Amino acid sequence: MVQPVSRDGLLLYEIVEAQGHLIDSHIMERIFDSVVEYGGRFEVEQFSIGRTNSEPSSLRLRVEAPSQEQMGKMLEQLLALGCSPVDSGEAETIAAERDQCAPEEFYSSTNQRTLIRHRNLWIEVQKQRMDGLIVVENGSATCRRLRDIKAGDQIVVGMKGIRVIPEAKERDRSAFAFMSNDISSERQVETAVSQTAALMQQARADNTKIVVVSGPVVVHTGGCEALSKLIRNRWIDALLAGNALAVHDIEAALCGTSLGVRTSDGRLEQHGHRNHMRAINAIFRAGGIAEAVRSGRLTSGVMYECIRANLPFVLAGSLRDDGPLPETITDMNKAQDAYAAQLEGAGVVLCLSSMLHSIAVGNMLPAWVRIVCVDINPAVPTKVSDRGTGHVFGVVTDVGLFLDLLAQKLECQ
Repeated sequence: MVQPVSRDGLLLYEIVEAQGHLIDSHIMERIFDSVVEYGGRFEVEQFSIGRTNSEPSSLRLRVEAPSQEQMGKMLEQLLALGCSPVDSGEAETIAAERDQCAPEEFYSSTNQRTLIRHRNLWIEVQKQRMDGLIVVENGSATCRRLRDIKAGDQIVVGMKGIRVIPEAKERDRSAFAFMSNDISSERQVETAVSQTAALMQQARADNTKIVVVSGPVVVHTGGCEALSKLIRNRWIDALLAGNALAVHDIEAALCGTSLGVRTSDGRLEQHGHRNHMRAINAIFRAGGIAEAVRSGRLTSGVMYECIRANLPFVLAGSLRDDGPLPETITDMNKAQDAYAAQLEGAGVVLCLSSMLHSIAVGNMLPAWVRIVCVDINPAVPTKVSDRGTGHVFGVVTDVGLFLDLLAQKLECQ
């Protein structure tokens, strides 16, 4: 940890610096608020305002605190806002004593772009994610989960030699400046759809992946056909879901019901409560989803389109699952690994009415990946955002309607 300097034996002080769109993104006021929150005082030694959209502002600040503990907590908060101590030296590392066990003072990563100073060079941390540890090896730095730590790994500890670069709000208000973390049920759905479509088109131009995280509500609200069109027209690069989405999608394809309710008219089917088990049984009898498609047993639906398009999908199991389907991964560590593998290289992630999976995915992603979270319940995108994924764009609407409009906007057939 950076050792603050004593002044006249009364206060501890440190000089910190930050760069970026500090005013537009309200980072500067958050820096000031953080100092006051921890009982400190600040003095602006230098401030330069960027005069163009691309030119960053810079801030040099003297911060003071009445105790070592308060200064340490303050610096930790400031670091997450991109405020790094001046001349703090190189990042410190300590070797892990055994597998899955980190040194006490390990640095816990955020989802913001991070650099560490190593051998007199600033190097960018790879595989950035929140709640990870930074491992230094062969001149590179990588975020790694606690369970992946091996004995002997050099773990970054304290806060020396660490620089965090928060995502900035776009100044020009063009293209994707709409991507803010405000969540409102009053936003026009058509506007949100148009902006999401533009975001997906930009991802295609940038050669980054578009990943969908979906819950079974997509089936219940009639969104299967629209999602199928998006897959068929190659707008989706990977599908992440739970067992329920696949089961209800296959039930709809085989039996015309979703949880026993007819998709055609919304009425209960006689003995329809058995249909989801019939769907699971049909897939087991076929030998799996892919085999059911190849044999002609499964001829429509989201999972059918995934197999036809050779689209990678991951089904993560839970305690509630019936069956589950043979493709469902019931080991949570393996399911998380499979999710993370498909999220590599993602530029846009669409989270469709699946709160727990959306929160999990948000925790795995760096802050520069765009996330659109669609749910009829405003609490869902709010919870996703509150858990540290502040770069979420929340759309409060019926997910079936949203998907239908999105498929139309992208001219999917």
